[in-house]
Amino acid sequence: MLYLHGLGHFYPENVITNRFLEELDIGCSEEWILERVGIRTRCTCLPLDYIRTTRNRNPREAFEAGIYSNARTGAAAARMAVERAGLQLRDIGLVVSGSSVPDNVSPAEAATIAGELGLEVPCFDLNSACTSFGMQIHFLSAMKPEALPPFVLVVNPENFTRCIDYSDRASAPLFGDGTSAAVVSASVPSRMRFTDCRIESQPLSWAKVNVPRLGFFRQDGNAVQGFAIRKTTESLRVLKSLSGMNSDRFKFVGHQANMGMLITVCERCNLDESNHWYNVADFGNTASAGAPGVLSRHWDDLKPGMHVAVALVGAGLTWTQMLLRVDEEL
Repeated sequence: MLYLHGLGHFYPENVITNRFLEELDIGCSEEWILERVGIRTRCTCLPLDYIRTTRNRNPREAFEAGIYSNARTGAAAARMAVERAGLQLRDIGLVVSGSSVPDNVSPAEAATIAGELGLEVPCFDLNSACTSFGMQIHFLSAMKPEALPPFVLVVNPENFTRCIDYSDRASAPLFGDGTSAAVVSASVPSRMRFTDCRIESQPLSWAKVNVPRLGFFRQDGNAVQGFAIRKTTESLRVLKSLSGMNSDRFKFVGHQANMGMLITVCERCNLDESNHWYNVADFGNTASAGAPGVLSRHWDDLKPGMHVAVALVGAGLTWTQMLLRVDEEL
């Protein structure tokens, strides 16, 4: 079990619309994108003129062209999470980060984020691509409370558009940039707590989705889509059973891969649309920041007695699941 004290998010101000992608003349119209992935807009740390003129043909140059670094977006989301927790930055005793597309091979991204925040605390990365948030919560919840400081900051910066080939219609509509942050504790109680964490991997299939160093995102789309639907459906059914709820107090948040995948999962699990929280239609696939970003944007909607099932899938291949329980009282 791990207590949740605050959540935060950050999205860059530059917005890639479907009309923008259509005007790139890469063979995808607004209607084509909506029909296949259900995404309307996505944010990017890249200047729109840069994408328009270069199609981001050189990922190395994209890191230089970006308006934001992972450290800056991580710090922005972290400040929101700390404020929502009613804490000060000096209360944070450990920073854990994970990103599908880190800015540096070394040092750990957590160190650059802590440095941006002015924190002198232990830092390390725990990364499993799109499932990083689930992995981080699982491992922190499994540690002895006395082995951790009172408050831990978990950050997932995902400025993914820098490794997207904007001449490839198969990947260009999918991804957006976003960052999430959470303040958690193993020892300081809160009304909100993560329970029933589980992690799994299928590493023999790692090559089905990957981002080579300074290369473009690539995946076996059909295989990954089938894997995502199957594993998310299995996880949601388990979490729904563990929750014991079938009311409006049970919510589902999945990996924000695309709208079609999430709708299929809900249909297979007989979950009403009103009990499904998502943001992929407005922000695209923001990798490991997707699900925690949804939770953060629903921060004020987390009411007493509510159970939120979080089921994630990602490269590796990996999948994780957990329940966020909101207690009636502390």
